[in-house]
Amino acid sequence: MPAADSPIAVVGAGAVGITLATGLAEAGHRIVVCGGTPLHSITLTEDAGSRSHQVRWARTPEDVGAVQWIILATKIHQTPATASWLTGISTADTRVIIAQNGVDHHDRVPPQLRAGAAPALVYINAERVAPGSVALRRTGRELVLPDSAAGRDAATLFGESWVRTELDPDFQSAAWRKMLTNAIANPMTALTYRRMDVLREPAAAELATDLLREAVSVGRAEGADLPDEVVVQTLSWLQGLPAGSTSSMLQDRLAGRTMEYAGLTGTIVRLAERHRIPTPANRAVLALLALSSPREQAGSSGLGHSTSGPASWRGG
Repeated sequence: MPAADSPIAVVGAGAVGITLATGLAEAGHRIVVCGGTPLHSITLTEDAGSRSHQVRWARTPEDVGAVQWIILATKIHQTPATASWLTGISTADTRVIIAQNGVDHHDRVPPQLRAGAAPALVYINAERVAPGSVALRRTGRELVLPDSAAGRDAATLFGESWVRTELDPDFQSAAWRKMLTNAIANPMTALTYRRMDVLREPAAAELATDLLREAVSVGRAEGADLPDEVVVQTLSWLQGLPAGSTSSMLQDRLAGRTMEYAGLTGTIVRLAERHRIPTPANRAVLALLALSSPREQAGSSGLGHSTSGPASWRGG
C-alpha cells in the first residue's frame, strides 16, 4: 500500500502535466516527474508573473516506488509507452487521473488500475515554452470529472488548489462535448498553421460547423446527450477564447512531432463506421492530418517532455 504522504507522480510533463503539477505543488503536495528529460523545477507563467516550484525527477519506476496518486497527462498515442510506469509505481490502492483527450479514457490504462481511475476533461489552455515551463491562459474552466468515487477523490485532491473541478453525473455526454472542441480546434489550427483566431474566419467557421454536425451524430449514436444547440455553443466558445490561444496539435506540427489525430478525428471516423454514419468532412480532415503528421521518432519516450517539446492545449 502506498504511503499516505507519497508524492504525486506526473507521467507526461507537458503543458497540462506541468500546469496540474503546479496547482498541486502550490497546495502543498510533493511532485515527482516520471521519465523523459530531467526536471528539477517547474515554472508557470500568467499575466501576473511567473512562479516556480522544486520537483523530484525519476529516471525509472524503481526510483519512485508505490504512490497514491498518478497524473497521466501524455497524448493519447503516447499512452502505450507509459505502461511500465503505470504498473511499476502503483498498487491496488493507487488512483490515476487520466488527464487526456478523447472519449475512451479507461480503455487506455492497465486493467488493474481502471477501478481507481478518474478520467478528466481538461479545459486548460497552456503552452509549454521550454521543458518544465508553461504559459497559462485561463479559459474559465479547468477539470471536469465523473461524479463517481474516483472522480470525487480526484476533486478532493485538487480541492485546496486553484485548479477548479466540476463533477458531472453524465460523464459520457460531457466527454463528447469536450470531443466536439477537439474535433475542430486541433485539426483546423494544425492544418492552417493558425492559432484559435482562425475559427473566426467565415470559411473556417463553415467547415467547423460541418465537422461538428457530423461529430454530434456520432456522439448521439454512442449514447451521448447532445442537443442541436451544442454545435453553435461549441464554436462560439472556441471563438471567444483568449487572444493567442493555441492547440496541442498545432504545436506538435510546428515541432515536427506526431499529432494526436488518430485518437480524435480518427475516433470520430471509426465510430461513425460502426454506426454507418457518413462523415465526409471528418474523413477529409483525417486524410490531410495523416499526410501532414510525421511518424514518431524512434526511441521516443512517449512521456511528452522532450527538449523540443510542444506547447499543448488539452482544451483543444
